Amino acid sequence: MKTYSPKEKEITRQWHVIDAEGLVLGRLATEVANLLRGKHRPYYAPHLDTGDYVIVVNAEKVAVTSNKLAVNRRWRHSGYPGGIRSTTWKELLEGDPVALLHDAVKGMVPKNRLGRAQMDKLFVYAGATHPHEAQQPTPYDTSAIRRG
Repeated sequence: MKTYSPKEKEITRQWHVIDAEGLVLGRLATEVANLLRGKHRPYYAPHLDTGDYVIVVNAEKVAVTSNKLAVNRRWRHSGYPGGIRSTTWKELLEGDPVALLHDAVKGMVPKNRLGRAQMDKLFVYAGATHPHEAQQPTPYDTSAIRRG
């Protein structure tokens, strides 16, 4: 039996909108990454971009368990000696909640061109509104994702 590999014209993409209010950050990021990669499809192939577009709203209301807001940090480096900077997750959630969710999902996709193409299909918004109504996104059922 030959292995089936989907063709580009056979891949259909849908738009999903997920309300992040009260959802646990890691569990939400896992579900979003699976949608972006296309792992929910019967014709998933790890070397192809078979995923859907995902819109996440209410990123500012995502739940973080335990004391991760105070302990965990986001690190960045300018490239110069002594140029390392860090921010706690609490400061990040208050200042830029989009970056917190974006970084969580980014860590769950491949670190190559395919992963960058998959991340281009992710749209995260801090508030409840988004400008993608023309694409007619369908609300994604988040009942399987545990709430915090």
